[in-house]
Amino acid sequence: MTQAHVMPTGAQSMAETYERDGFIAPIDIVDPDAAHALRRDLEKAEAELAGDPEKLSLLYSYPDRLLPSFDRLIRNDALISAASAALGPDLMVWSAALFIKEARSPKIVSWHQDLTYWGLDDAEETTLWFALSPATVESGCMKFVPGSHHEQIVPHVDTFADDNLLSRGQEIAVDVNEDEAVAAELQPGQASMHHGHLFHSSGPNVTDDRRIGAAIRYIKPSMKQRSGGRPLVALVSGDDKFGHFEIAGAPEGRLTEEDFTLCRRDAKLKQTLLFEGVDVAP
Repeated sequence: MTQAHVMPTGAQSMAETYERDGFIAPIDIVDPDAAHALRRDLEKAEAELAGDPEKLSLLYSYPDRLLPSFDRLIRNDALISAASAALGPDLMVWSAALFIKEARSPKIVSWHQDLTYWGLDDAEETTLWFALSPATVESGCMKFVPGSHHEQIVPHVDTFADDNLLSRGQEIAVDVNEDEAVAAELQPGQASMHHGHLFHSSGPNVTDDRRIGAAIRYIKPSMKQRSGGRPLVALVSGDDKFGHFEIAGAPEGRLTEEDFTLCRRDAKLKQTLLFEGVDVAP
């Protein structure tokens, strides 16, 4: 396994690298102090919600809908510029969920393709994975197989494994050559960008610090849910000429009841979308 390539400069070279490899890493987004401030705000919110597991779960799924600092993050100019190099100027955020591996955690993410179970009708999506803490090989950073995004969706199996952070423990049902994998190490304030068909995974965190990242899923407004459902999205750049989603404004405040109510409703819809084809969700 090798380290990720040095990030190309300029929108054209970024687009060319993304088209060839299916990912770019690292991308400088904010300085480390700004990333640490985001982490402090998140961990303050975690402490405030420690006695309410349901609200804490919603915070992890919807940090951008519940914390103004994360709403500002998904609209960050550097993130928008990177996503625009892949998708063009009109952008929505379909999800910005947190992926956290606690210190000395065995949790992993199996080899998978993101768009397998989201119920979207096309592949006009890219994920900007933003690091709030060091994402290294030791802490379980993401690994990518360059060029694998040229595959369409390959067969997956649902493992529902306890150590898997994915919703269904979904795992590619074909052999993945680990020797081809590239480790996308990131420092706080940096991000990687990857295509929704790219093979990727991550290992356990063997360090003494948490590995915290926000997986910000940008889509073109032309995308829609195959089911006809209208999940909550944020329009962060350009225009929506299609009306396929419910567009949310900025959070009403910090951890407000109004925003939790919106998130609960959307979480119920997303649960239906993510577990489509499963008789009983675990």
